[in-house]
Amino acid sequence: MEKKDILKKVDHTLLTQTATWDEIRKILDGGIKYEAASACIPASYVKQAAEYVNGRLPICTVIGFPNGYSTTAVKVFETKDAIANGAQEIDMVINIGHLKDKKYQEIENEIRQMHEACDGKILKVIIETCLLTEEEKIKMCEIVTRAGAEYIKTSTGFSTAGATFADVKLMREHVGEHVKVKAAGGISSFDDAEEFIRLGADRLGTSRLVKMMENTDSGTGY
Repeated sequence: MEKKDILKKVDHTLLTQTATWDEIRKILDGGIKYEAASACIPASYVKQAAEYVNGRLPICTVIGFPNGYSTTAVKVFETKDAIANGAQEIDMVINIGHLKDKKYQEIENEIRQMHEACDGKILKVIIETCLLTEEEKIKMCEIVTRAGAEYIKTSTGFSTAGATFADVKLMREHVGEHVKVKAAGGISSFDDAEEFIRLGADRLGTSRLVKMMENTDSGTGY
């Protein structure tokens, strides 16, 4: 694949706790320049970012991030607020403890409520694969499919590991046809990005590919 085609599948991401507006603005500029799929940024910057890009780049934000254990009511409120501020895509974190407790219906109900709160905007469901067994990953593929979300996503990038080839392959094999896969966390080269796409990823959450194009990659980061 050509680099420009890979970049079109990238959610250009900055989610560090210390992120400043100047750093966010650089993410937005890079996303626009390289025609990224979106810029994924903290919710507190969504309104300012949406006004800044003025329709030139979709704005994505994260909900229940990074731990996922906020109540459903809080996640729904966060989502509605983000959409009202101009977010076009929402990446939510599931309640991983509920999955460990086999509270499958509660998780499905939460995703359904989140999807409704998105009001037609894209919902991606982060399952944090590095904390799950293979059985739990497959179960989440089934739940996300039933709940109607547009994407299942591997990782927050804030836990013990990010996306792996094996996880993307597994997810692609077990989600429904209408569900897409997002690989996120630790994607550090165009070769790896192309392999994730070959294995079935439709989106890539990373900051480093655009930084490589701009010769600003420090060898670390999401």
